[in-house]
Amino acid sequence: MTIEQRIKALIRDVKDFPKPGIVFKDITPVLKDPVLCNAIVDEYVKLLNGIKIDEVVAIESRGFLFGMMIAHKLHVPFVPIRKKGKLPYNTIEQSYNLEYGEAVLEVHADAIDAGKTVLIHDDLLATGGTIDAAAKLVEKLGAKVGAISFLVELDFLKGRERLVPHSSKIISLVNYQ
Repeated sequence: MTIEQRIKALIRDVKDFPKPGIVFKDITPVLKDPVLCNAIVDEYVKLLNGIKIDEVVAIESRGFLFGMMIAHKLHVPFVPIRKKGKLPYNTIEQSYNLEYGEAVLEVHADAIDAGKTVLIHDDLLATGGTIDAAAKLVEKLGAKVGAISFLVELDFLKGRERLVPHSSKIISLVNYQ
């Protein structure tokens, strides 16, 4: 069984969450399998082979789950990007549009050194708005997006197209057409 098949076997579809018409891809059953979680992190590291990553940036909150594990495995710092008002120190922010309004992401202003190459990680790629905003934060700090990774990608929403200007290396372990 491939890693994609193993992950898909555990992902649970939750209909009409968080609003009617949405089918939420629930990854929490994956988290109950520590052997699979380790295999997932190893797969990310394998797919990043040849790309120097200085720091791993992950998006609140599900992006933190594997983002921290990837950073640990790569022996590099972990940087959280959070929703506005959640970080305690000086921050920079980036707003982005949602289907139902606008949201704002923040990162500490001293979190990433200029010239560093980062991996941005989140659990799921849908339309790409959140990751696009995160990439803009990274770039505002003078760093480069070396790669972007996801556990799940919803191909039919074409979010990848929005991210290509930030990095040509986009990794998804599970794809839904």
